[in-house]
Amino acid sequence: MEFLLGILIFTYLLSFVSADLQGDALFTLRSSLQASPTQLADWNQNQVNPCTWSYVMCDSSYNVISVTLPSMNFSGTLSPKIGVLSTLSSLTLKGCGITGEIPKELGNLSSLTNLDLENNRLSGEIPSSLGNLKNLQFLRILSKNNLSGTVPGSISDLPKLINLRLDSNDLSGQVPEHLLHIAIYNFTGNKLNCGKNFSYSCVSSGNGSGSSRNPKVGIIIGIVVGFIILLCGSLLFFLFRCRHKRYKGEVFVDVAGEVDRRIAFGQLKRFAWRELQLATDNFSEKNILGQGGFGKVYKGVLSDNTKVAVKRLTDFESPGGDAAFQREVEMIGVAVHRNLLRLIGFCTTPTERLLVYPFMQNLSVAYRLRELKPGEPVLAWPARKRIALGAARGLEYLHEHCNPKIIHRDVKAANVLLDVDFEAVVGDFGLAKLVDVRRTNVTTQVRGTMGHIAPEYLSTGKSSERTDVFGYGIMLLELVTGQRAIDFSRLEDEDDVLLLDHVKNLEREKMLDAIVDRNLNKNYIMQEVEAMIQVALLCTQSSPEDRPAMSEVVRMLEGEGLAERWEEWQHVEVMRRQEYERMQRRFQWGEDSMYNQDAIELSGGR
Repeated sequence: MEFLLGILIFTYLLSFVSADLQGDALFTLRSSLQASPTQLADWNQNQVNPCTWSYVMCDSSYNVISVTLPSMNFSGTLSPKIGVLSTLSSLTLKGCGITGEIPKELGNLSSLTNLDLENNRLSGEIPSSLGNLKNLQFLRILSKNNLSGTVPGSISDLPKLINLRLDSNDLSGQVPEHLLHIAIYNFTGNKLNCGKNFSYSCVSSGNGSGSSRNPKVGIIIGIVVGFIILLCGSLLFFLFRCRHKRYKGEVFVDVAGEVDRRIAFGQLKRFAWRELQLATDNFSEKNILGQGGFGKVYKGVLSDNTKVAVKRLTDFESPGGDAAFQREVEMIGVAVHRNLLRLIGFCTTPTERLLVYPFMQNLSVAYRLRELKPGEPVLAWPARKRIALGAARGLEYLHEHCNPKIIHRDVKAANVLLDVDFEAVVGDFGLAKLVDVRRTNVTTQVRGTMGHIAPEYLSTGKSSERTDVFGYGIMLLELVTGQRAIDFSRLEDEDDVLLLDHVKNLEREKMLDAIVDRNLNKNYIMQEVEAMIQVALLCTQSSPEDRPAMSEVVRMLEGEGLAERWEEWQHVEVMRRQEYERMQRRFQWGEDSMYNQDAIELSGGR
């Protein structure tokens, strides 16, 4: 037992030693890049564990697995010490103004799958040591530099390479023929010979085959393809004309078996499994953006460099249901609103269901409230107000403008995403229905997160749009307080474990200052905070019939009708509290009576 304990302690300490070495390497990189005092300011030499540093990701063993720096306009070089980062799988230093040569020590990064040094001022030759990177898939990254010399033959031996870009340099000589057979390549803007008699193009066609060896064959293929396109175009035009007479210019396709549902044609893309597997690096753990009851979400990069979020759904236990799944996907696909997460496409296999969405650069509201890395800005109060209104408008659209209406069933800060402008984008709507479509016990399948679930949904398993209103109210409280819906650190007072009870008690005592997120540093307008809390408490009433519809919530957030609705609610709450206190007194009186009777009996004759 002591021997095993010793091994565990040794392993634990070894992980920190490794982190120290990696921290030293990254700090040396910061110095060699000649970063200014404000650039990478939290890369602190006295805190050599880099796992809390900005732009650095680690695994559970404190190993650095990703370094991604934005365009920071450095003027220095790459430190050879970067070769210490043996666990690094992704290195992205795109557009950072880096000068000097590519250090041969990059060849020591045996775990590297993605290397991006595009659009810098690198010079010299491409080191042949890059041929040691046997896990490398994306070398789309040396383009737009000042590299010279030839393309090393060692790169041809990389077994997993699928994307190679060396365009816009000063390279010369013959391109190794094997590199002209990978999926994506670009050698343009150099003095390179891309094949005998230049029969190969220096840029891939996008499907891994490159250009045709015989130009005549290419011309013939072009003619045939053109004829097919013309024929298909004529057919589609004919069909469109027929539809136009009936639907006044709108193109629809009927869903089999459901005459009343019509889906806008051509909105969604059906992805191949392999395409999403490559985009997510085989669904690597390092690409996980989040996970919940519906499955995991992975960050992915498509072959055209489009960043996406891929949701890999779970809960598909029974056979069949593929057609039903596609119908539901299409229904979600036509729910288009600026405050709803747009569905790009989907993928189905006999055992897998995946949904593809745009990647949201600023992640979720929950992340911005509670999971910020050092140096990242706090979500300001004006942004929180915008988020509250945007999310309300998105839910209003789902409830009142979709046919059939869509109920979210898991409204919370983690499911409200933020685009590049910090606009609220409601995600995961309709997923409960998507997952349940293959189950027989839909009515009893409760979906959601404890603390956000409306009481009637929890007790009966039946949801409605007012279930979403309750979840939205809790999300408003998250925005105001920055806290989670359930917090066991408040166990000292059992009534305050739930955020809703905590806020109710403080509001009743008029202690609004104690409610607001301390990270705001008092940079807010108290009247606006009070209004948002009032809307939240109206949305979280115990009876669903008493809660406002989302269209009314939107109006109240815009300043219309809140005062009247709040006054009515306060009157009802006072009456409820008085009735509750009367019941408590009756109960107490009953207990006292029983106690007195027992005392009488015990004092009888012995």
